Parts: sequence; structure tokens; C-alpha cells
Amino acid sequence: MIAQKITIEPVTRIEGHAKITIRLDEGGKVEHAYLHINEFRGFEKFCEGRLVDEMAYITPRICGICPVSHHLAAAKAGDAVLGCPPPRPASLLRELMHMGQVIQSHGMHFFELAGPDLLLGFDADPAVRNVVGLIQAAPALAVKAVNLRKFGQNIIAILGGRRIHPNFAIPGGVNKALQSSERDEILGGMADAIETTKIGLQIIKDWAIKNAEDIAKFAVFETGYFGLVTPQNGLELYDGDLRLVDKTGAELERFKEANYLDYIAEHVENWSYLKFPYYKKMGWPQGVYRVGPLGRLNTCDHIDTPLAQEEFVAYRAINKGVPLGNTLYYHYARLIEVLACIEKVGVLLDDPDIMSTDLLNTRQNPAPEGVGVIEAPRGTLFHHYWINENRQITKVNLIVATGHNNWAMSEAVDNVAKTYITGPEIHEGLLNRVEAAVRAHDPCLSCSTHAVGQMPMVVEVTNPDGEVVQVLRRGA
Repeated sequence: MIAQKITIEPVTRIEGHAKITIRLDEGGKVEHAYLHINEFRGFEKFCEGRLVDEMAYITPRICGICPVSHHLAAAKAGDAVLGCPPPRPASLLRELMHMGQVIQSHGMHFFELAGPDLLLGFDADPAVRNVVGLIQAAPALAVKAVNLRKFGQNIIAILGGRRIHPNFAIPGGVNKALQSSERDEILGGMADAIETTKIGLQIIKDWAIKNAEDIAKFAVFETGYFGLVTPQNGLELYDGDLRLVDKTGAELERFKEANYLDYIAEHVENWSYLKFPYYKKMGWPQGVYRVGPLGRLNTCDHIDTPLAQEEFVAYRAINKGVPLGNTLYYHYARLIEVLACIEKVGVLLDDPDIMSTDLLNTRQNPAPEGVGVIEAPRGTLFHHYWINENRQITKVNLIVATGHNNWAMSEAVDNVAKTYITGPEIHEGLLNRVEAAVRAHDPCLSCSTHAVGQMPMVVEVTNPDGEVVQVLRRGA
């Protein structure tokens, strides 16, 4: 048998464009598998020259899946660079919108994107292993899943006027108050949303029992973990301290967002447009870490809402309190966060300040630069802006959630390929498991690469020994 290269393109049921290449040796064993993010970074550059006030409306166009995360991170960066912290009611309303974003994104991923693998099986016929097949197999559950996402989207629409690319947050606050009728409408959907999330949690817990063998060998590795926390190390998604812990859960660093460049650097590989962030003090690659649901639940010590805290205790007990390194537990952690966000919606709507009209701080004290950070559904999102005396952007740095997980996704792809593809026969279900290693992280690749314009294409022709014999280029 001669050496082979298998290409999976595109990776399905994710946001954005990626491919996987798996190189096999002459015995059919995997030598290495690579995740290639084949989109190009561009948003940071073409934002230069724009007014900082516009960034909350420009940067959400990076992605239609998580525009709210960019909208709010941009507004927070605007607060910092213009020196205009928002009044408390405005911060509460921003956080309410953010809860809607996490609920709709996590809910869609678990049921519609990961659900076909979990409910129908990794080896199911691809013709039915999709959202249509899921609807046919469990129509009542599919309706509940759609309504869960609708609940989150409705929160966004009520506050921002539309479900995507909202018009709401501005430096110094927000531009719209919450009405009593709108508050009641949101509250009216909470019970059904909690019920659906509990159904999802039972599904993933039952699945975990039945598939314990897979969970124990599917991309299990040790890293650090990173995310926002409250002052008491509780789960925080909107505004808190940044905390980095090691593989045992011991705290390595705790810092404010303005200081992130003192702790995080970015590594570059020639086979991906997406950079690889890492913890500076440990260096590359020893300083890699994970973010997102798994990362956050490994970083925090508790959750401040009762139903989610009960699930969190059970989750952390799986590994006796030590952070879980099992990639497939991203799905479990994701649903715990959905439950926490729905409960947080109730907490926010019960706060008297949520109905206030004190929504904008018009006093400004501009600084040369400012940083906004938020926990997007997929992980920690940084917006860093530099401005001139005319409030025009001179430089932008975005470290997007999926970027933090780039090393982990690449390692997961290689790990799963080597675990499941042992040759000589390779069937579609094995390749789907390799895709699922990416899918578990719920990457948003348009966000992470800030895609813009026509992409160059490079086609490499190799001989049976894997040597490149011809290279064809378009637009490169």
C-alpha cells in the first residue's frame, strides 16, 4: 500500500470554511492530521480610519451567527477608549442582550449542529445525519429546539430591533429602554426554555453513559483553561476578571482586560490563516489553553444560579473536581451555560434598574487606546482599538474566541484521526468523527479570520510519495 492523503472539505455543520487533511503512511496508519482554516484576515485592516463610534455596527458584520458578541465587545471597547463607562441600567440591558445571544447560539449548536451526531449516531447515513433527519426522527424535540433558539433571538430583537446586527449598544450606554410589555414577553418564554434545556441535559447525560468509551478516548488531552470570572470565581459571561488556570485547576493568572497583551501572544503556522494564542510565560506550545463552555466551566468554581449550579456540581464531580479534558464534554458544558443564561435573564429582569431610562453617559475622557472583552458563546473575545485625536481608528486587534481554541481543535483532529483511523478500510463514519472533533468546539471561522474579499486558491499536486510536483495559484 502506498502513502495516501485524505482531504475532508468542507468541514460540515460549522460556521465558516475549513478543511482537514489526513496523511497516512504505507501501512494505512495516520501520520498526522491537519485542520486548515482557509479564510483570510481582513477586518482589522479595513476598520482603520473609521470613527470609533461606528465599530459597534461595523464589526458585527464579521459574522451573522454571533454579531451580538462583536456588537457588545465593540461597545465596551468604545466605553474604554472614550472614557465613558455606561450607567448601571445600560450595563444590565447589554447583559440581557448577551444572554439572548448565548442561549440562541448554544441551543442551535447542540440540537441542530451537534444533535445529528449525538441523536442519530456518528455512523448514520449522511443523507439523514443532518437537521432534516433529526426533524424526521424526533419532530416534537425539533420544535422545542427551534423555540429555544427563538427565545434567545427574541430577546435580541426586543432590545436591538432585529435578530442579527442589532442597533442597540453605543459607547457610554444603549439607545433604547426596556418597556414593561417587553419585559413580560421575555418572562413568559422562560419556563419553556428551561424545560427544553433540561431535556437537552438529560439527552447528553444519557448519551455520555452509553458512549463512555468514546468520551474517554476522543481527543482527551491536558491544557490550561481561560475565561471571565466574578470576584468570587463564579461563571461570568459579560464583565469580570480574566482568569487562567492550569490543567489541575490551579490559578496561573488573574488580570484585567486592558493588560491582556502582557499575558497572551499569538503563534503562526504556515498551514493555517488562523493564529494560535498562548500564555506568554509558558511559551509555545506549553502555554496553550482552551476557552468556550468547557474552558469556562473548568476555569470557574461555581455558578451563581441554582439550577445551573446543581448541574455544575454534577459536571465537576465526573473528574472529582479536576478540570475535564474530554473534548466531547463541550456539549454537556454548553447546555449548563444555556441553563445559567436563562436563569440570569430572570435575575436581570427582576432588577428594578432594568426599567430605568438612565441609559447613556455623555461625559467623555478619551484615551489613546481601549480594550473591550466579553465571553462570546465560543469563548473569550477581545476588541482592542487605538484612536487619534479625531476619534478615528488607527489600529485594531481582535482576538476572537475560536482563535484561542485553534491549537485545541488542531490537536483534537490529529488525536481523533490517529485513534479511529487504523486502516486499511476507512469508512465515512470514521471521517465524520474527525469532523466532530472540530464540531465539538463549535468554531466560528468567519469570526476568527475576519474574512473579506475573494480568497486566493492554491492547488498542490503531489506524487504517491507526498512530494509536491506542481503548484497552481489563483489570486495569490
